[in-house]
Order: sequence, then C-alpha cells, then structure tokens
Amino acid sequence: MARKLPSQGTPATAALAAAGVPFVAHPYSHDPAAASYGLEGAEMLGIDPARVFKTLMVDVDGRPAVGVVPVSGNLDLKAMAAALGGRKAAMAEPAAAQRRTGYVLGGISPLGQRQSSPTVVDESALALDTILVSGGRRGLDIELRPEELIRLTGARTARIGTGRH
Repeated sequence: MARKLPSQGTPATAALAAAGVPFVAHPYSHDPAAASYGLEGAEMLGIDPARVFKTLMVDVDGRPAVGVVPVSGNLDLKAMAAALGGRKAAMAEPAAAQRRTGYVLGGISPLGQRQSSPTVVDESALALDTILVSGGRRGLDIELRPEELIRLTGARTARIGTGRH
C-alpha cells in the first residue's frame, strides 16, 4: 500500500506515517448535502459498505469512548457498553466529540485524535483483509489492515454493530 499524499495530511495520516503503517488514501469529492458521510464515501469510492467503517464517539457510564462499526449498520449502544464493562452508553454530544477528537463530524477518524479514548472495533473487521476509516476530514477515507487499526488505537474487538456485515 502507498503512503499518504502530502496534500492530504491529517493527524490520522501523520499517525500512520509515524508508525510506519502502510495505508492507501482514498480522497473523494464530498457533497455537503449527503445524508450519511460513511455511505457517501462507500458509494463515491465504489467500495462495499461492509468494508467502510464509521467512527462514533459515545459516553459509556459518563466516560468518552470510540466505537468503530461498518457504515452498512448501526452501533449497538448496549453491546458497546458491555464491551467496555459498562452499564449504559449514549451517543456523545457532537460538540464534545469534535473538541475531544480535534476532528469535525463526518471526518472523525479513530486515529490521531487530540485525546485518545477507549476504542472498540466491531469484530466483523477481522474477517476483512483491509477496511476503510475516515482519514480525518470529510472526503478522505484511509484503507489499512484492521489489525493495524486495532494495534495503533489499543482497541478491543466485540460485536458492537447491527445490520448487514
């Protein structure tokens, strides 16, 4: 896989480059009217939505956490809480998610966040050679091996996604 293109540098791509992790940058023309950032990326890039993962900030028992699930489904909040040993999970407030990660909504990457949080990657990622996650801005996905994402984020895996995998 190729390394990042200098014109698309983000904290996420910088973290991958610094760790020596191979990845492919997949830029696309983002439509601000798109209803779903993740599904838009999959469609624009012609990639199966089960291989494109969205990054969602949540609060588990009042503590921030990151869930990474296929864009073809949704995050199961109960399963997310259980994966982190918690009782209750709720979606984080958008402004809090942006402040904590340093990214805008629709461009939140699990990599290179301003403040790291416990991360859970849906176990469906492990069945794939590569997955795509946000590259740190709207209109940029990055492709990498799921094992590398898990290693770099210190994530655990669990069945936290619902829908088609």
